[in-house]
Amino acid sequence: MSSDAAIIALADVQAVYDPTPWAFAEERRAEIDALWALATAGKPKLFNGIVLMQHRWTIRDGVYEAGYAPVDYASFTAWPQLGKPGPARRNGFAMAALRSADGAFILGVMGEQTFNAGKVYFPGGTPDMGDVTPDGRVDLAGSMIRELKEETGLRDGEFTVDPAWTVVTEGHRAAFLKPARLACGADEARRIILSRLAEETDQELADIAIVRDPRDIDEAMTPTFAKAYMRSVFAAQ
Repeated sequence: MSSDAAIIALADVQAVYDPTPWAFAEERRAEIDALWALATAGKPKLFNGIVLMQHRWTIRDGVYEAGYAPVDYASFTAWPQLGKPGPARRNGFAMAALRSADGAFILGVMGEQTFNAGKVYFPGGTPDMGDVTPDGRVDLAGSMIRELKEETGLRDGEFTVDPAWTVVTEGHRAAFLKPARLACGADEARRIILSRLAEETDQELADIAIVRDPRDIDEAMTPTFAKAYMRSVFAAQ
C-alpha cells in the first residue's frame, strides 16, 4: 500500500453545499484558460461545467464532515497543474468499489475523449449541482449510484451497495468508496457492461478492467487511492 494514501473507515459522511469565493479562479484566469485550451484541443466533448469541490473538511467521531463550493471545471483541473496555490481544497468524490460474485474488482478504462484518457477507475465521479438536495446536502451516495449506472449501463437490481463508507485520502483527493456487489462472475460482468456500452452513442469508458488479485493492477494507469484500497481489501481476505 502506498505511503501517500490513508485509508479510513467511516461511520458516515455529512457533506453540505456551502458556496464560497475562490480567489484562484479569478486571479489565475488567463493561465486557467490557457490550460483548458490545451486540454480540449482535439476533445470537443469536454465541457467546462460546474462541479463541487471541498473547501473545508474534518473527521469527528468517525464522521467525515465537509463543505462543498461550486467551481468551473477548467479551474478545478488547472489548480493541481499550477501547484495547488492558496488555501487547501479537496476533490472529494464518491465511487463504487464494484466486485463480481467471484471476488474480482471491476473497473473502467477511461475513453480517449475524456480528460483522464486511459486511466483505470472505479465507477464514480466528482459531484455537481445535480447532487445538491433541496435541504442543502451534497448527496454523495446518490452521486455514486448515478455515476455507476451511467458509466457501466448496470441497472437497478443488478447490483447491491453496502452501507459503509471508506475514505481514501491522497494528496488533494478524498475518494469516498462503498463496496458494490454483482451476482455474476467477472467475465460475465465485463461482457454485460461492454454490451451495454456498445449501445450508447456517447460512452465514457473504452474498456473494462478486471482485477482478481494485486498482480492484475495496472500500476501506471490506476490512481494511487484505488491501488491502495484494492491492496488493503486483498490483504484482509
